[in-house]
Amino acid sequence: MSTAPSQPRSDHPRLIIVMGVSSSGKSTVGAALGRALHAPFLDGDKYHPEANVEKMRAGTPLTDEDRWPWLEALTAALKEASVKKGVAVGACSALKKAYRDFITEKAGEPVLFVYLHGSREVIGERMARRSHEYMPTSLLDSQFATLEVPDPEIENVLVVPVTDPVNRIVTTVTGALSHKSFKRWQ
Repeated sequence: MSTAPSQPRSDHPRLIIVMGVSSSGKSTVGAALGRALHAPFLDGDKYHPEANVEKMRAGTPLTDEDRWPWLEALTAALKEASVKKGVAVGACSALKKAYRDFITEKAGEPVLFVYLHGSREVIGERMARRSHEYMPTSLLDSQFATLEVPDPEIENVLVVPVTDPVNRIVTTVTGALSHKSFKRWQ
């Protein structure tokens, strides 16, 4: 793992990761952004090793050691997925700056993080209304305790409120991308 600072903001990322705590809407926004960009969307939950899933299912927060292999597998899959279309979108909590730095280092290129920012109250209400295969509501506090809010001054991040409608978030993100040179029709 690197302790090097995140790469500066880049207007030409091939990898876009929608990030935030559980129930912030990462998968919903990521899938919608993928459709808007005609890009593959990879849900980070699918890349957790079974041991991580079982820990979360049991209500046990993941440790850094649990997360590194997951983050590496997701990053490798995103890089591979971006080859054909020139861009790929992923959903991943990426709660700590060290995780975001690790993803960027493993990617070997700029990564745009789209941080879905919301209060504990708003996210808690969302979480109470949904059912997740292995993420109990009891883990939300640990998610907020782990969260290191990304700083747009030093990280390649776009901060958007979770209270915005999905289509507005997608419009905000696509509007922030200065290029549209993705290989849409291949």
